[in-house]
Amino acid sequence: MTEARVVAGRRRGIYTRNMVKSTNGQFLERILDPVGSSLNEEAARKLIGLKADRKVQARIALLARKCNEGELRPPERAEYETYVLAGEVVAILQAKARLRLARRRPRS
Repeated sequence: MTEARVVAGRRRGIYTRNMVKSTNGQFLERILDPVGSSLNEEAARKLIGLKADRKVQARIALLARKCNEGELRPPERAEYETYVLAGEVVAILQAKARLRLARRRPRS
């Protein structure tokens, strides 16, 4: 899967635990555990709805396209990698928020 598709997929909320395979992903998962476990219902709902504004989404799409075409300059690569990491953090936290809400729902 290309980086652009991964970032686009995360923006749509298609993150799953199976995506955390890299050492960095496992590290992020572990250090974000306390945040996920401390979410109340209101914070979890707000976190699930969190997304980048249109301007940021357009910038990420441009950088993703340039990355896929091998046209990123070093400063753009650094910027893009920052967006990818931020997307990973947000996706992990959103997954934790969804799990938190799912566990709080009364079972019938």
